[in-house]
Amino acid sequence: MTGRRRSHCPNCAQGFFSFKSRSTKEMQKLGDFKLPQFFNYPPYFTLQPVRDTREKQVQLWKEFILDYCRTQKIFVIELEEEFPLFSNHLIERSLSNEAREAFLSALVSEGRAEWLDRGHRKCLILWHRIQDWADILLHFVRDNGFEDSVMTVEEIRTGVESRGNR
Repeated sequence: MTGRRRSHCPNCAQGFFSFKSRSTKEMQKLGDFKLPQFFNYPPYFTLQPVRDTREKQVQLWKEFILDYCRTQKIFVIELEEEFPLFSNHLIERSLSNEAREAFLSALVSEGRAEWLDRGHRKCLILWHRIQDWADILLHFVRDNGFEDSVMTVEEIRTGVESRGNR
């Protein structure tokens, strides 16, 4: 095992170990997006059989997917297509389709995503829950005195009042 050392994963349930490569410092960013520490732990690319560990794993992946999609302005993830978060070539790991669907389904169950097809192959990522978007729009309308106005989404998106709120 040249170049690798066994280390306790700080994000995992007690007793869960992973191998940390010395070269993981190279994979700190994906473009301008800073990758979380767990991205370099091979076990996180395999669905964990222990309930507590899997719950922690699912939570970390949900946050990771939402953060990445929000910062990169990604709205749709297709399971059959290459998606940068689902593979780490430095540690030679990729998520299985089962793991991808499990993580996206967890987002769907929390109202943070919607399946766009019955086969669960295409998923709409919601940076905010639908109710949160409604609240954001309502606050915007009230804060800017538009309560008795009719506006298109394009007018809201490009209006002077929207600058700085994107």
